[in-house]
Amino acid sequence: MFREELYRDNSMAVVSNNTTLYDIDIKSNNKSKNMVSSEHNTPNMKPVKQFHTNDYSNNYIFTGSTPQSHVSNIENPVEGYPKLQKLFQLKEQQIYKTTTTPFGCKVNIDQMVPMLNYWIQKEKLTFDVVMIGCLSDNQFIYPILTQLPLDRLVSKPGFLFIWASAQKINELSKLLNNEIWAKKFRRSEELVFVPIDKNSPYYPGLDADEDDTLMEKMQWHCWMCITGTVRRSSDGHLIHCNIDTDLSIETSTTRDGAVPTHLYKVAENFSTATRRLHIIPARTGKEKPVRLRPGWVIMSPDVMMNNFEPNRYKNEIAKIGNNIPLKKEIENLRPKSPVQKAQ
Repeated sequence: MFREELYRDNSMAVVSNNTTLYDIDIKSNNKSKNMVSSEHNTPNMKPVKQFHTNDYSNNYIFTGSTPQSHVSNIENPVEGYPKLQKLFQLKEQQIYKTTTTPFGCKVNIDQMVPMLNYWIQKEKLTFDVVMIGCLSDNQFIYPILTQLPLDRLVSKPGFLFIWASAQKINELSKLLNNEIWAKKFRRSEELVFVPIDKNSPYYPGLDADEDDTLMEKMQWHCWMCITGTVRRSSDGHLIHCNIDTDLSIETSTTRDGAVPTHLYKVAENFSTATRRLHIIPARTGKEKPVRLRPGWVIMSPDVMMNNFEPNRYKNEIAKIGNNIPLKKEIENLRPKSPVQKAQ
């Protein structure tokens, strides 16, 4: 049973029925016969101009289903874009051909800074891409950043990726905004990784002193910093911009571990450098294994293999070069910054 309600305020009347909601314009001087259509004997109505949106945040409150689980192209973000699909395929093949042996360096957290200082001073090692952190809460990133001479470990130009949970990113932001730090590294981009739901192995735990809340920050953040001068319009031999998006969501093919493969791919697709170092200042345990990856030196107390030898590494880099060689087909496919017209 449906009821018709008429609210009189000398300006508007609203009729509710079983299908839609309409506005009825009423003028105080109109006669009742003007409000009824002679042909259909129905009120003169006009549809409400209202936009309907899919509010997945509101849906989460009632169902517990996270908004990111409704994204349709998680598994293949470039589906329907054949040129981007070809670009990703070519980049993956080219990177695979110009990589070093996967190296692991098993070091306790308190010995990481002395070991890296030894590499810098005695072995004269530098890296073009340095990634610090993983998707684990118990990380000691701040001591690494404050004690380690990163400006000597990272070459110029070079790139620094720092991963942390949403709870820790504010602390890192204060450090990166420091005047002394800003002179060495310029904060360029922010990347985000989002777990699919609370059952994900990448779901960050809340701080111990934080109360349970309905809305929780479940994303991971990464500050990408640059040292030296790099211009995207002219330094295509050093960086390839706009290949990956700043936001990535966990997929069904994401392997369990401390570091999803996508974190490495973002750095590899962006920089053409071959000297890459990943520092993981955290105990991840057997539940989140630290796997080796071709082209990377991974330093962690729980890395699965301890096979790093500085001389062997330097010899391999000398053979493949410090940068991945340019390929014309990739250059034609990859997105580029628009060229400014001369005035």
